[in-house]
Amino acid sequence: MPRDDAGPDFIEALARGLDVLRCFGPHRAPMSLTEIATATGLARPTARRIVRTLEHLGYARTTPEGVVLTPRVLELGVAYTLSAGLWDVALPHLRDLVEETDQAASIAQLDGSDILYVARVEVPKVVAVNVRVGARLPAASTALGKVLLASLDAAALGEALRTPPRSPVRAHRPRPPGEIEAELREVRARGWAATDGEVAPGIRSVAAPLRDGDGRTVAAVNLTVIAAEVGHRELIDDLLPLLLQTTGVIGRDYELIHTAPQRAVRGS
Repeated sequence: MPRDDAGPDFIEALARGLDVLRCFGPHRAPMSLTEIATATGLARPTARRIVRTLEHLGYARTTPEGVVLTPRVLELGVAYTLSAGLWDVALPHLRDLVEETDQAASIAQLDGSDILYVARVEVPKVVAVNVRVGARLPAASTALGKVLLASLDAAALGEALRTPPRSPVRAHRPRPPGEIEAELREVRARGWAATDGEVAPGIRSVAAPLRDGDGRTVAAVNLTVIAAEVGHRELIDDLLPLLLQTTGVIGRDYELIHTAPQRAVRGS
């Protein structure tokens, strides 16, 4: 389906190929050509040509049960992760934070009015929050999202809040923009955000910004807890200082790597 808002340089065929890749999910593989066509809104012959192209490039294969993606698809995400450079620095500290607090921790970035999880370290528990890397949640209802939205100027914030959400999850308690903006002013002033049951009842979270050497917020880090296990006061008094310490160390290490002299070593 052509994009009405696309400019003259927009490549529709590329967009359709990405649509096919995105239609696969944890509960949607393998998929038949008819299922792919239905999920993407493409004609079946078009879906078939795209699948054949992805097979030729090594990103998909056809099995007796249907079409499945191959591990090569991971290259697309890894290319971003490695180019950002931040995640190699952040993950060891994230693991240390999880070990010290016995709570799950995540890193997210802003994508329109959603947050997109880009890293996560879990804790084995009987009751746990089921969030995967690549998952989307509404930014204005999450601690991670509030930190990221609070880092924007007025124009960028307005644009983000006006962007139609792509997250399949909706806020447990929707709020008007004026109320959101007032809360973001508080988040901006204190430097962290907390939520209690805004996306899902019984889930609490606290988040802090991850800044580069110039003070720009490049991502946010959170700790997520089960409300029945950790009270709000404990979350703020005991866990927040550890989270702030971790984000500070990650930012420091990230800056040290980027400011260190780089020299290419050539083989003889």
